[in-house]
Amino acid sequence: MATLKTGILMAALTALFMGLGALIGGTTGALIALAVAAAMNVFTWWNSDQMVLRMHNAQEVNSRTAPELYGLVQQLSRKAGLPMPRVYVIETAQPNAFATGRSPEHAAVAASRGLLQSLSREELAGVLAHELAHIKHRDTLTMTVTATFAGAISMLANFAFWFRTDRNNTGLIGSLAMMILAPLAAGLVQMAISRAREYEADREGGEICGNPLWLASALHRIEAFAGASVNDTAERHPATAHMFIINPLHALPRDRLFSTHPATENRVAALREQAARMGRTDAPRARPQQSTPRGPWG
Repeated sequence: MATLKTGILMAALTALFMGLGALIGGTTGALIALAVAAAMNVFTWWNSDQMVLRMHNAQEVNSRTAPELYGLVQQLSRKAGLPMPRVYVIETAQPNAFATGRSPEHAAVAASRGLLQSLSREELAGVLAHELAHIKHRDTLTMTVTATFAGAISMLANFAFWFRTDRNNTGLIGSLAMMILAPLAAGLVQMAISRAREYEADREGGEICGNPLWLASALHRIEAFAGASVNDTAERHPATAHMFIINPLHALPRDRLFSTHPATENRVAALREQAARMGRTDAPRARPQQSTPRGPWG
């Protein structure tokens, strides 16, 4: 059902993109818009992982530089039946994480320094399992393509206003409305896809780590810490916000208007119901207090 819904929403984005092309240049404009969209998405398909990782200054780690983190990802990947992804650490105090890559064979998982320093091992396992679920369902590719479409629609909407043709009979008011409403519609479609995928990744992540309550506890903790901090890199690149496990932009009031993530309390409620069905009632252990963080958390 989630795949069907995503397909319908992606078709809506494609139709909106072609409609803007038609507004600019009629039938020829629509065909050109379709060709441009295809070219942009081919480029994104090949380069999405490195583009996002470079944006957030992520540093790759391995079994020598971060043995506990790398080993946990390796253990969860085996349980999920996935190839071992590349593992990265983002040097930001805001606790968060994301996955990227065009396929399970070309995937990466990135965790922030703040995440590693604020979660217990069980909570971290829940977060990493959530990101591996995105990789397993190929959400990383879907979300990257969606973001590309949304950005391109916003660009075309401006072109449609300045380079509209008389034969389309849209007029100034129609073009102005399209310039405002088209990006808004694209953003709503992007939100719908993101939210549906987050719920599914939560469910699958709960199964991979073996206890949905670990992920529920992690979401509560991340929400509390992230809400009090600003991720400067994410603020400069808001198109990547939907990739994170918790919206990295919600620290600022203006970023709460169109959230790409479901409400954390709704996600936690769903995870608790899942845990009850699985017969799991054991909450994660609290993270030991340390004056100086050690190992991969330091």
